Amino acid sequence: MLLDSWRTGGWLLAAFLLSAAGDAPTAAERDRLDMMRQLGIVQLRPGPSGDPSAPNAANYDPARANPYPVWPDLLTMQDGRPVTSAAMWQRERRPELVELFEREIYGRVPPAAPSVTWRVDSADREFIGGRPAIAQQLIGQLDNRAAPQIAVEMRATLVLPANAKGPVPLLIMFAPARYPAPSQPDAREAARLDGAMKALLLQRDPSLAAIFAAHPGVAFVEPGSFPPTPPRDDRVTKLIADGWGVALLDTASIQADDGAGLREGVIGLANRGRARTPEQWGALRAWGWGASRLLDYLATRREVDAAHVGIEGVSRWGKAALVAAAFDERFAMVLIGSSGEGGVKPHRRNLGEQVENLTGAGSYHWMAGNFLRYGTEQGRLGRKTAADIPVDAHELLALVAPRLAFVSYGIPAQGDAEWLDQQGSYMATIAAGRAWTLLGKRDLGRGNDYRSAVMPPPSTDLLDGELAWRQHEGGHTDAPNMDTFLRWADGKIGRRRD
Repeated sequence: MLLDSWRTGGWLLAAFLLSAAGDAPTAAERDRLDMMRQLGIVQLRPGPSGDPSAPNAANYDPARANPYPVWPDLLTMQDGRPVTSAAMWQRERRPELVELFEREIYGRVPPAAPSVTWRVDSADREFIGGRPAIAQQLIGQLDNRAAPQIAVEMRATLVLPANAKGPVPLLIMFAPARYPAPSQPDAREAARLDGAMKALLLQRDPSLAAIFAAHPGVAFVEPGSFPPTPPRDDRVTKLIADGWGVALLDTASIQADDGAGLREGVIGLANRGRARTPEQWGALRAWGWGASRLLDYLATRREVDAAHVGIEGVSRWGKAALVAAAFDERFAMVLIGSSGEGGVKPHRRNLGEQVENLTGAGSYHWMAGNFLRYGTEQGRLGRKTAADIPVDAHELLALVAPRLAFVSYGIPAQGDAEWLDQQGSYMATIAAGRAWTLLGKRDLGRGNDYRSAVMPPPSTDLLDGELAWRQHEGGHTDAPNMDTFLRWADGKIGRRRD
């Protein structure tokens, strides 16, 4: 009873401080406050601001960037034993790391996670970069018999080269699920559409007949009125041109990107509309789960080389792509674009985005509830910081080993903000390389001393190993690295390029 009273009092204090600072709590804020109550957190620290003129501006001074210079050792078990073999990694260390990341950071997928039934909703023959392709809109219906009030349909667009001679490698990309280059009506179809539109207008306003008679050449739809649509995403063009397939997976159809939606989507469905408990999954893990369910379906398609399916994402989707590949070993490769905090950026680095930004109201839903503890200023367990997290980003990246992992960033001058901590992410990639070499593969070839690692200049290719790094000279995207990624991946899977 005393503990319950303390927790309730702490939650009420947090609610009072929040309401005193502005309006009444939003649905997302109420959900976060409830998680704080469950964890006995009274006060969370605010994250630094990306505005350099703000009083709590983020640090960008390299001299202050490493307050916790000693990271958890990748190849040391929790009980202190060294990891000395590939077998020990697979049998003991990897499962130990998975457990820690699930419990402390990204959350567990509940046993009651629903099954998914996929169907092709529509199909379109398209030309992408001058090459014929078949695009299909896919719907993944989640079984909601346990909570009929929550309906979830995952949406994806599958695009495959039309003239492939056999199964093709494929990249799942977190992106809006829409046709990349919609086909256009021919002359006969355009005439029918034009006639139907005129008939509808005449039905609404018969007086338009005189205008149509006076201007017989007017056509609302004709073959030239819908110019060929270039693909919305140049990366899709490059994949199809190289003979790959691509599946665009809409994360919003899996789980909303806000705390107010945690009682809906797949998280809400699995919980039957109830609030999360501290160890349950956040949105990053849910999006990764959705990619795994799409992989289940793709493995049934004879056009897809199921042994060579990868996952890709940029920014928050870069975090989700890494999470998906770390937990699901069926993904043969991952392209991690500009992932920042919660992705390849170390939690223990004080540069740009921090742990406290992920425990804040705008991002806490990405993570397990337990992660809030590491932004705690006052609470039942005392003050906690990034130094208390038992794992860090280099160990998450290492969970991909010995498979293919390509870490991609741009440059701040072009919009890939220093907030993402490119240098820290390079340090984490250097540190993660020990897993690849332990398992008989190659890392970046620059050693594994992360404390002395200096990021190479942009456009430097570190592509010899199964772990790769390249900072392109563009902005907050991985598009400038797509050609490089494809050359690297094709070489690693032994695929001849046309």
